Amino acid sequence: MEYQALSGEAFYLHGAFWVFIAVVIFALVAGRQIARAIAALLDARTASVSAALAEAAALKAEAEAMLADAKARQAQAEADAKAILETAHVEAASLAAALAAEAEASAKRREHMAIERIAAAEASALAEIRATAIDVATAASTAVLAENFGPQADAAMIDKAIAAAPAALRS
Repeated sequence: MEYQALSGEAFYLHGAFWVFIAVVIFALVAGRQIARAIAALLDARTASVSAALAEAAALKAEAEAMLADAKARQAQAEADAKAILETAHVEAASLAAALAAEAEASAKRREHMAIERIAAAEASALAEIRATAIDVATAASTAVLAENFGPQADAAMIDKAIAAAPAALRS
């Protein structure tokens, strides 16, 4: 088989030339359609990427706003906690002072009650001692009187008192 392009005949007379031209025209027409489809796909992709970027920017702005709000709430919570601690310290000091005063008052009341109990015990002991002393004195005087004065001593004493009566009346 002989290559026809080298045979010397005009190139446009051969079928291969016209096939080449048809392929070039097809490539131009189809290439334009393919290029439009690829451009449309790329445009759609660009639009979706820019929409995603816009959404990401909106989410970033929202996250920054939420972060600022959270920091503000944290600062407020720290301030509230400090205020609560200060109030608790003041109340604790006040309560400690009140408890100390109450303990002192209670100690004074107990001391006073102890003094009263001691005084009552002393009075009771003194009364018991007096009662015992009276009982002992009564028993002793009863024993002395019983020993020193009998029926005979009584008659002698009466006689002596009667004899001393006129002298006692004169004086």
